[in-house]
Amino acid sequence: MQNALYVALSAQVATEKRLNAVANNVANLATPGYRAEDTKFSALLAQASKGAVAFASAGDTYISSRSGPIIKTDAPLDVAVQGDAWFAVGGARGPVYTRDGRMTMDAMGQLRSITGQPMLDPGGSPILLDPQAGPPTIGRDGTVSQGINQVGAIGLFTLDPQGTLTRAEPNGVTSNRPAQPVQDFTRIGMVQGYMEGANVNPVLEMTKLITLQRSFESAATLTAETESSFQGAIRSLSPQG
Repeated sequence: MQNALYVALSAQVATEKRLNAVANNVANLATPGYRAEDTKFSALLAQASKGAVAFASAGDTYISSRSGPIIKTDAPLDVAVQGDAWFAVGGARGPVYTRDGRMTMDAMGQLRSITGQPMLDPGGSPILLDPQAGPPTIGRDGTVSQGINQVGAIGLFTLDPQGTLTRAEPNGVTSNRPAQPVQDFTRIGMVQGYMEGANVNPVLEMTKLITLQRSFESAATLTAETESSFQGAIRSLSPQG
């Protein structure tokens, strides 16, 4: 009887974690460059029980590697990644990687992300343009030109698939393994005048949300019924006074 209670509680914990991930995805449907997150679970066999009792694990949250839709903006400071790579911006504790390539240029000519962080070149340094030389031209390999002069390059980086990605506000990630600058632009590159939308499927996420809410309610009902049965058994076994 106790096993049923613990199994139901583990299911509630796991479902709540997945509900939070789906709710976060739905909240970021309109966030450019946002990568959806999901949670994977494994079953844990109870070691103390003679029977095969399986509990849901707490689950591991991971960030999807799917690309989002490429949206035409015609803005000269908008760029979108084509392929599995990331832009880098300067963060308080090191580079933050993002798929949001919307940029601005400040009065000093420094290229910044839409949130004000400096965009980084392949060597991890800020990118400085001539604020008087007009809009830049950005090539597939990230080279930035103004007129006939090449003035810098926007870095593209690949992240180790074995690394652990952690969310970094507002829509970036950090990795526990070093990123590598892209050198071969055959399959990976960037395109000017476009931005990437969130890779969240709204219909799928809403379906998940409904299913998970029902699962959570079912687990809660099982918990309540198990507690009621447990209390009934205690009353039956208690000596009558």
